Amino acid sequence: MDISVVIPLFNEDESLPELYAWIARVMKSKGFTYEVIFVNDGSTDKSWDVIEQLRAKNPQNVKGIKFRRNYGKSPALYCGFHKAEGDVVITMDADLQDSPDEIPELYRMIKEDGYDLVSGYKMNRKQGDPLSKTIPTKLFNATARKVSGIHNLHDFNCGLKAYRKDVVKNIEVYGEMHRYIPYLAKNAGFDKIGEKPVHHQARKFGKSKFMGWNRFFNGYLDLITLWFLSSFGRKPMHVFGFLGTLVFMIGFLSALGLGIDKLWCLANGIPQRLVTSSPFFYIALTMMMIGTQLFLAGFLGDLISRNSSTRNDYQVEKEI
Repeated sequence: MDISVVIPLFNEDESLPELYAWIARVMKSKGFTYEVIFVNDGSTDKSWDVIEQLRAKNPQNVKGIKFRRNYGKSPALYCGFHKAEGDVVITMDADLQDSPDEIPELYRMIKEDGYDLVSGYKMNRKQGDPLSKTIPTKLFNATARKVSGIHNLHDFNCGLKAYRKDVVKNIEVYGEMHRYIPYLAKNAGFDKIGEKPVHHQARKFGKSKFMGWNRFFNGYLDLITLWFLSSFGRKPMHVFGFLGTLVFMIGFLSALGLGIDKLWCLANGIPQRLVTSSPFFYIALTMMMIGTQLFLAGFLGDLISRNSSTRNDYQVEKEI
């Protein structure tokens, strides 16, 4: 099979018939063999009824997954990726803002240009996206480029992406990590990542389901988590052990300095108050305790990592 199109959705019953008809028209015009996988993320409207109707009319090309409740976009993509069978997997949103006309070129870039992943770039966003969505998006993308090291991507969170099949079968999208799929792919060894400017259409039905500053702050927390796991997930002692040793040594040297100062004063007959009456003694003692705790956290982290079932889970590209 040439292409699998994975479409996560939440309350998009009005747009689904038009979206599928558009995808089918593009696929038939190019002679692609394809499947469209709709992942209904706990919709409360008639989305699932529409998917069942599309399935009845197109049993060879339409597949559906229905969640019992709303889990989020990342779980929807994870389940869609698991079910996908096409050589190239396309993801797109169900709101008709992503154009299926982009699919042939995305497919060509994967198959002919050799990219592992191609991300869409909505250069000219249509009116309708509020500032509460556009401003956090710009800040988020700038930070994501810096942290991930993928400097050629301008729109990490664009829903329209193309993947080589191996990519989606070797990454785990969980929580709200769909924003960082290019980063996940890079960490899994798929570093041929490209970008394509894509047409962005105005929303035709309903309203955006992903607005507000909460997605901005959650995105940053997820990015920090992903950076830490990719950098120190298999070697937590390297960060906690280093920080613990550093903090402990600062506290220890501070306490040692107070002790030496006390002894010098006694040796020279200089009146000196008790070491324990100085606030610096307690600051030094606290730092030594914190340093010890950080070191133990790194030690425990290493023990957990060594007993993890995925401790030797490495991405092997080929064997001969």
